[in-house]
Amino acid sequence: MSILVIGGTGFIGHRLVRLLAAQGHAVICMDINPTAHSFADLGGKVASLRGDVTQFDDLMAVMGKVRPERVVNLSYYLGSDHAPHVAMKLNILGMDNCFEAARLLGVTHTMYASSLAVNGKQTHYGNRPVTEADDVHGEYQYAKHKIVNEWQAQDYSEKFGMLITGIRPANVTGPDKVRGSVDHVNLITEPARGNAISFPFKDAMRCPIHVDDICEVFARVLMAEKPAHRIYNTGGITISLGEIADIVRGYLPDAKITFAKETGGRDASGNYMIDNTRLVREFGVQYRPYRERVLQIINDIRRDNGEPALEA
Repeated sequence: MSILVIGGTGFIGHRLVRLLAAQGHAVICMDINPTAHSFADLGGKVASLRGDVTQFDDLMAVMGKVRPERVVNLSYYLGSDHAPHVAMKLNILGMDNCFEAARLLGVTHTMYASSLAVNGKQTHYGNRPVTEADDVHGEYQYAKHKIVNEWQAQDYSEKFGMLITGIRPANVTGPDKVRGSVDHVNLITEPARGNAISFPFKDAMRCPIHVDDICEVFARVLMAEKPAHRIYNTGGITISLGEIADIVRGYLPDAKITFAKETGGRDASGNYMIDNTRLVREFGVQYRPYRERVLQIINDIRRDNGEPALEA
């Protein structure tokens, strides 16, 4: 099957490209910076092309050339500090370009990344997991753009009968994540490098999920002929920064991790209790234990530093 991954050299993108190629698909990576990640070791199994999703002609030229059966859009700005015009161009116009090109070229299934950010703070929902049917309360730039993306997908689906599916990743984690929500990542990677690190609140809550698990979710849903729902929560593990620190210290007893305050972060935390029942029931998704993922990230950093891996 031919699959186009837009933003295919990014943090999630290059891993998804490799996973799909390993499954035997013909994968085309389109990115404004196609050299950010090399697929040369795959021996021609992946075609890497330059293209700017904010430029409709660019996107149509690539899609018209490769004629993908399925498309995944992972091209967006993480965070909310971007100039409004710049962020709108990529996050909103870029997504519309993707949907419109898929419509014109008859793409069978289009997927895109939404985010748990659409839900806003956990306090909107109380002490319960949030489902895809709940109202959204995202308040900042990135969250608002993802809310619009979900509406864009619904609008195209209803008016043109397109199959468009969104995934709401939780707090994605991995050794090379440097943008967006990164405190839960830095809490692992910096001690693994031997660096001290400090955070404001020990009770700040997160819902981490490893980037490899996110890629598996995208791959499974992408291959479905007709997913039962238009949007899926990935979920993750509900955990505080203090609890993550305890796990890290279990592997790195000398880790220098400090918190300014014991409490005060929980109520300010974004959505951290997430119901992913529909994803699990429909696609049989299972995630490796979070402790194993923490060790995996520590060992990724140690390997890059030329140090031996730690045992479980």
